[in-house]
Amino acid sequence: MRTFGLDFGTKTIGVAVSDGLGLTAQGVTTIRRTSLKADLAALGALAREHEVDRMVIGLPLNMDGSEGPRAEASRKFGDAVAQSLGVQVELCDERLSTVAATRTLLEADVSRARRKEVIDQVAAQFILQGWLDARRPPETALHADDYDDYDSEPSE
Repeated sequence: MRTFGLDFGTKTIGVAVSDGLGLTAQGVTTIRRTSLKADLAALGALAREHEVDRMVIGLPLNMDGSEGPRAEASRKFGDAVAQSLGVQVELCDERLSTVAATRTLLEADVSRARRKEVIDQVAAQFILQGWLDARRPPETALHADDYDDYDSEPSE
């Protein structure tokens, strides 16, 4: 099963999805918010289409780590998603995700109009990728000795 990353805002919800192995995040779409019922229906349809069983929602903490009204709204939305869609929901610190997404799009020379279209799903991608990376087991360190067998000619 896959995981969605959500950048929950007042006007839109950016959506990203993990690959089947849980290694990478890709942007999916941006949902224009209308009502909680419609937002959950759109999210549910996307979740079924992408075979999602977990959603990671960005938690917009203040820079000092405290929670404000936007964090409270994200928590309430997470509760509604879990109850309505029956998926596991986790919250993930999303401080500066939109800043990172904007910087990435600027460095890629994406036009202002295109940035406006995709910024929320790119922010969702950053949120999800950070969450995936934090859960990945540490890689075993490789040493030069590990490659000794590759230096010799194949034996017959």
